[in-house]
Amino acid sequence: MRFNYIQIPTLIFTIFYFSNANAQSLTALKTEYLVNPAGLDTPNPRFTWQMDDESNGAKQSAYRILVDTDSALLVKEKSLVWNSGWYKSDANLTTFSGNLLKPFTKYYWRVDVLNGNKKKFGKIASFETGMMNMGNWQGAWISDNENIKLKPAPYFRKTFSTDKKVKSARAYIAAAGLYELSINGNKIGNHRMDPMYTRFDRRTLYVTYDVTNAIKQGKNAIGVLLGNGWYNHQSTAVWYFDRAPWRNRPAFCLDVRITYEDGTIETIKSGKDWKTALSPIVFNSIYTAEHYDARMEKQGWNTTDFDDKDWKEVMIRSAPSRNIVAQALHPIRNVEEISTKTLKKINDTTYLFDLGRNISGVSKISIGGPNGTIVRLKHGERLYANGRLDISNIDAHYRPTDNTDPFQTDILILNGKGRQSFMPHFNYKGFQYVEVTTSVPVELKKEDLVGYFMHSDVPATGDVKSSDPVINKIYYATNNSYLSNLFGYPTDCPQREKNGWTGDAQIAIETGLYGFDGITIYEKWLADHRDEQQPNGVLPSIIPTDGWGYEWGNGPDWTSTIAIIPWNVYLFYGDKKLLADCYDNIRKYVNHIDETYPSGLTTWGLGDWIPVKSKSPVELTSTCYYYADVVILAKAARILNKDEDYRKYTELAKKIKDAFNAKYLNKEKGIYGSGIQTDMSVPLYWKIVPQESVALVAENLAKRVEADGFHLDVGLLGTKAILNALSENGYSNWAYKVAAQKTYPSWGWWMENGATTLYENWPIDAKSDISMNHIMFGEIGAWLYKSPGGIKPDEKQPGFKHVILDPHVMEGLDAFEASHIGPYGKIISGWKKTVNGVRYEIVIPPNSTASMELPVVRNMEIKVNGKTSPNKIELSAGKYVIEHLRK
Repeated sequence: MRFNYIQIPTLIFTIFYFSNANAQSLTALKTEYLVNPAGLDTPNPRFTWQMDDESNGAKQSAYRILVDTDSALLVKEKSLVWNSGWYKSDANLTTFSGNLLKPFTKYYWRVDVLNGNKKKFGKIASFETGMMNMGNWQGAWISDNENIKLKPAPYFRKTFSTDKKVKSARAYIAAAGLYELSINGNKIGNHRMDPMYTRFDRRTLYVTYDVTNAIKQGKNAIGVLLGNGWYNHQSTAVWYFDRAPWRNRPAFCLDVRITYEDGTIETIKSGKDWKTALSPIVFNSIYTAEHYDARMEKQGWNTTDFDDKDWKEVMIRSAPSRNIVAQALHPIRNVEEISTKTLKKINDTTYLFDLGRNISGVSKISIGGPNGTIVRLKHGERLYANGRLDISNIDAHYRPTDNTDPFQTDILILNGKGRQSFMPHFNYKGFQYVEVTTSVPVELKKEDLVGYFMHSDVPATGDVKSSDPVINKIYYATNNSYLSNLFGYPTDCPQREKNGWTGDAQIAIETGLYGFDGITIYEKWLADHRDEQQPNGVLPSIIPTDGWGYEWGNGPDWTSTIAIIPWNVYLFYGDKKLLADCYDNIRKYVNHIDETYPSGLTTWGLGDWIPVKSKSPVELTSTCYYYADVVILAKAARILNKDEDYRKYTELAKKIKDAFNAKYLNKEKGIYGSGIQTDMSVPLYWKIVPQESVALVAENLAKRVEADGFHLDVGLLGTKAILNALSENGYSNWAYKVAAQKTYPSWGWWMENGATTLYENWPIDAKSDISMNHIMFGEIGAWLYKSPGGIKPDEKQPGFKHVILDPHVMEGLDAFEASHIGPYGKIISGWKKTVNGVRYEIVIPPNSTASMELPVVRNMEIKVNGKTSPNKIELSAGKYVIEHLRK
């Protein structure tokens, strides 16, 4: 923790405890980081929990896990499936190691803990297994044909009867493409865009639904609507999505497993007895838009009374891959409905709806008009001077072959049967404005169109509050861009590309993990990495990919995601599974670079993408990332008890460090390269600077920033490093001036010009690379937690088991608070300048500890709970108020 000694010359530190020893229970019980999940495939699921105990120093001294299929047994503290026995441990993460789990089975698990006073308390949760292996599927893969050029989306239906009383029912559905499932006319679940995008020919995901209440005694109807998604890409762009090696007409496989009250089981499955017809969705592209012809509607198509005599037989298809596994992650949903802020009537047939903020998602319109009226809903982020919608900034990479598939433009044809609502099924966009054009005059009101902010529905785990309005706006915009680019994998932008750019994701990983519970998304995405990695270790720059990106844009500065993301997940969650799962992949990747660049310096990479004006050598930035990967690999080897690898990669890291500093560091002057911001900050951030040179290099970086008027002169890689390199080395005031800067180039400049998301380029009027909803400059979100908030994980006790508290009180900032819900509970670090000094409010969750190191300053007294304390303070669980008061 660093103080501004000029503003606060003499302080007294006094800490007060607040406690309530009565509240003691367990909370946040999760299996595989999900609450009571259904449809897990893992044979050894992970269990996590938290203590809800407000007493001072609350700590777990032991725990026990019981697992059984009968919850009543667990209430009696008995189990037949697994009894872990009591472990003398304060860990709150453990892995199942009992009897072999059976498929299609609901299990209950009970965790009991002893607190420090040996008082026991427990709680019960559940999880349910799915297929467990591919041999348990009964349904066939079916489609309507194999014509990849056929545009209308297909309907599928089947009726069946149940004569007995249903006890429980589950639907298991896998798809090559996207789907919506319905039973008796009602859509099942509230997910959007299932299943998540993967490399379809290597791994296909299935989803489980509880459909017990959807099935009636008697006759029932199942309906499935299939969309193209990334599987059958019919739009054309520079990334050749339409040439994907897996491409085919969408298909699906479905098992509805019904358990009756008498114990018998029946499975309604996809097969030749299903029927199919084309739907009113006459075109759907995840990349561009959706076209819907209401005149083709088949009312009641998914109900029992529908007459399907004119429908066709389905065709059997082979499975898209031999690896069909459960989708165990937070799903995509319509998370927030956003009303139109303003409506402008341009003429009798054209209206412009403004949501007031940039989002990812869809619009929903309610409209009526004559039969055959064509309604075009064009979505975009900015306007021309005349008030019309301008999409020239986001359609730059689109390569249409004709005019039938306009970019981000839904097309609705009305049937003349009164007002109707339309919202796309299998598409999402990035937009703030919707320009609605009708083929005949139609009167529209502001209430006729709403937007839905759509993204992976990850729970929020963090918050930031500041006395500086521009900082609050930057934090809000950063979160909006992060969520706008989370769709089962992290993307770069929700409009122009929707690509899983690795560089953007490694920059934003800490921002994401501080703010949101994203482990399930990242574990899925790193499985995508493992699917895509070539035998020689090379990864593509976008993941998943249809094959594009192995020859451009990759390299250690981008595809270090294979190391950086598992390492950060380990730091934030204290869970080494992802690190272990990716260990061989990290090693293969590092070995490839070592073999290709034996000097220790590598020129492989894209470099400091979209800099303000100064460009660093690719070799400088890529070698720093290469070094970071090797350091992570060595640490992982030590964690995973791979001693020989630990020694090998520790030596390799030293070789890289020595070679890098020999070439780029002027040790006498303390300057890297040409001394520009990226040249100086990236080596500091990745800690490749020799310890004896850190202070001088940091001082020169601060001078460089000051000479640049406290404005940014960095690109993507420099943005990750600049604020942290300053704050971590005694120059947090410099970092804050850069972060809060309101003139070009800066994040604040965007905010001053009305941004509600982060942009792709520093100049707002840039001629290229000007998406207005990008996450690649989003490290500032994490910096707010780390520097003014001062909440940092400790790699020696990861998962915030031990919290490093190092909040920086900064010139120009009067108050700040950051909070983060880690594996043990909510951490709060807040401070406020007062007339007499600074007041801190700190919360450390149960079963966790923290340390704060305060500066030793002449005439300053440090007191903890009224007692004189050394400057290094160790905190146990509890709520603290620390007041720094002048004498």
